[in-house]
Amino acid sequence: MSKIKMTTPLVEMDGDEMTRIIWKYIKDELINPYVDLKTEYYDLGLEYRDQTNDQVTKDSAEAIKKYGVGVKCATITPNAQRMEEYNLHEMWKSPNGTIRAILDGTVFRAPIIIDEIKPAVRNWEKPITIARHAYGDIYKATEHRVEGKGKAELLFTAEDGTTFRETIYDFECPGVLQGSYNKDSSIKSFAHACFQYAIATKQSLWFSTKDTISKKYDQTFKFIFNDIFEANYRPQFDELGIEYFYTLIDDAIARVIRSKGGFIWACKNYDGDVMSDMVSTAFGSLAMMTSVLVSPDGNFEYEAAHGTVTRHYYKHLKGEETSTNPMATIYAWTGALNKRGELDKLPELCAFAKKLEEACITTLKQGKVTKDLVSLWEGEQKTTALNTLDFIKAIRENLDAALA
Repeated sequence: MSKIKMTTPLVEMDGDEMTRIIWKYIKDELINPYVDLKTEYYDLGLEYRDQTNDQVTKDSAEAIKKYGVGVKCATITPNAQRMEEYNLHEMWKSPNGTIRAILDGTVFRAPIIIDEIKPAVRNWEKPITIARHAYGDIYKATEHRVEGKGKAELLFTAEDGTTFRETIYDFECPGVLQGSYNKDSSIKSFAHACFQYAIATKQSLWFSTKDTISKKYDQTFKFIFNDIFEANYRPQFDELGIEYFYTLIDDAIARVIRSKGGFIWACKNYDGDVMSDMVSTAFGSLAMMTSVLVSPDGNFEYEAAHGTVTRHYYKHLKGEETSTNPMATIYAWTGALNKRGELDKLPELCAFAKKLEEACITTLKQGKVTKDLVSLWEGEQKTTALNTLDFIKAIRENLDAALA
């Protein structure tokens, strides 16, 4: 059959380690045979980020602003061990954090659910979507290692020259400092994105911070959300029969565990990072999670929400067989292709993305799975654990059948 045409490129951001290997498998087996793929390619592998002083990461974010849709592979955020392993010039910041800061968006993450894999939390019946603020906090923080005695101060100098100065701590011994920030404009964008997504999906919205402890920082989030809801969205929520409420994050966790699911849980940046991993793992696997960054300007970046699967990569380098779950990375591609099709009015491209997702689910329901899902399986169909490439080829067989 003739390949499906594209008119506008996707921004393609390649990544690291095992997910980089899977990225190529997916393109070779599940996309290029069917789609006349147009992408503007950026190599976000750690070596090339280091060669470009991380300029390639910034360029990829600007490209998403230009073309509207990007798809990103998982990438390494280096620590001290990675500095030595890759002989880096600098301990570069999280590429996800850099891209999110430039796009100023909100990350929405939801589990991929099938009946044969039951949530660890048995009363969960519907997906829980994490809405994660994608700007500021510790991802853009300034840090300092204190080597001895001294006074740490918080200083702000206003444009008119007036200052705010307060002692953080008088250090009597070595320690560590961290200064983080956020902006009202970004928090407002986050709030609007959450309320609009709740209305679009007809789901209630929960929002949680710790304003009892953080009486300025977290309380600012709380007040902005409440003001925007009352001024803009309450009538629409009432009409749809959905609710918005705020609670402390510790109370929210207790409520989430007791709930049946089927709502959006909005969190600050770091909270959303942690809670999305908790929710996805409780639903089955980190690799069974969709993730999309939505910017206020209407730009979209789809990604896998998990890491680069380092342990499997080292096995792969030794020539050993791996069974790495590619579902989240496949869904990053299908999400991006579907959105590209929607924006460019290409129904064939949208239909292909949906067929590919259906082929993934069909393959799983046939009991053809990766090893991470075997111990979670509760279906009647006996499971067959496949290596990564064979699993992708099994999906291709079902995709061919669906397209035929």
